[in-house]
Amino acid sequence: MVHPAELPEEVLAHIFRHLPLRDRAAAARVCRAWAAAATCSSVWHNTNISCDFEQEDMLLPYLSACLDHVHNLRLEFEPSKESSRRAATELLIALAGRSPGLRGLRLECRGEKPFFDAGWDVLDAVHGICQAAHALHHLDLRRLPFTLDDALVLQAARGCPELRSLFLNNGTLVGSVGPGSVLYLLEACPRLSVLGLHLASLSRTALEALAASDRAPFKLLALRCACPEDIRAPPLPNEAWEALRRRHPGLAVELELEPALPAENVTRILQSAVPVATLRLCISGDTVGPVRFAALHYAATLRVLEVRAAASADLDAALELLAARCTGLREVHCFCVVRPSVLQAFLAQCPRLRSYTLKLTREPHPWRPMLVA
Repeated sequence: MVHPAELPEEVLAHIFRHLPLRDRAAAARVCRAWAAAATCSSVWHNTNISCDFEQEDMLLPYLSACLDHVHNLRLEFEPSKESSRRAATELLIALAGRSPGLRGLRLECRGEKPFFDAGWDVLDAVHGICQAAHALHHLDLRRLPFTLDDALVLQAARGCPELRSLFLNNGTLVGSVGPGSVLYLLEACPRLSVLGLHLASLSRTALEALAASDRAPFKLLALRCACPEDIRAPPLPNEAWEALRRRHPGLAVELELEPALPAENVTRILQSAVPVATLRLCISGDTVGPVRFAALHYAATLRVLEVRAAASADLDAALELLAARCTGLREVHCFCVVRPSVLQAFLAQCPRLRSYTLKLTREPHPWRPMLVA
């Protein structure tokens, strides 16, 4: 039997890359061979850090020797917990000064954010990353509960010209990213192919820029419609979507409609030419109409449907229609009780279905999806 200290460095590195930081730090103290393996670059290329799980007092000291090797970082912290937030902010500041090779950054907040918390400390640290990480390809701020603004988008556009994906469609109730900033971003980052926004940040001019003949293939546009600015946003014409769809036939659009949207806004947003692949309906008004619209116009593109509404016979009928027409569906999740024929329709007519949440009787929450064998 081989003694653990005699394992090849590449084997040790493969093991250590799956350990949390505190366990990596413990392993590095075992012997010189383990220390070399725990700090080699391959261990750190893709790194997940939870500032709640790790010991904050050892986070930066241990990471300081390895920051240059971090290429993709997923950083999780709790904004209402001072120690967790401080550790995350200090790590981002250190990363901005030490890791010009950073390729991807994903920030995820857990728990509730404090009331009236603008998050300037965290956002300033993100600004620093955007200013320093010129090779950054992916920036995901969907789980950051602070208001994102034009200044951040402009900094990302100027500092990160190699961006491939940027998600700004977070859960804030205020939309402060204007269409002009998005247009500047598209011009400054020609390789950008994945973009997440609040609806109010998108304009017809931006759609036309994306449809330009010299634009690189665009893959995903994720739109969240939840804040007052989204309600007041002018409608995007169907012909602009048609031109974008012709230019990028592989484009997928994700639409997330929240309760703040009045019924007339939902009607204006659901244009027939939009290649909707994912539709999440959590609206306070009529849900039956949007489900029927999706069945009639998104049959060729719809892959994921999520509905949060009150149970009704009309909704059941609309879901059965959708099952019959959207046969390429991969997931359907309806968070209300449905009649048995709805479940039977999806199982019988959607051969690519992978998971579903279709309850025939009331059950305690949370409802877990069922996997299709």
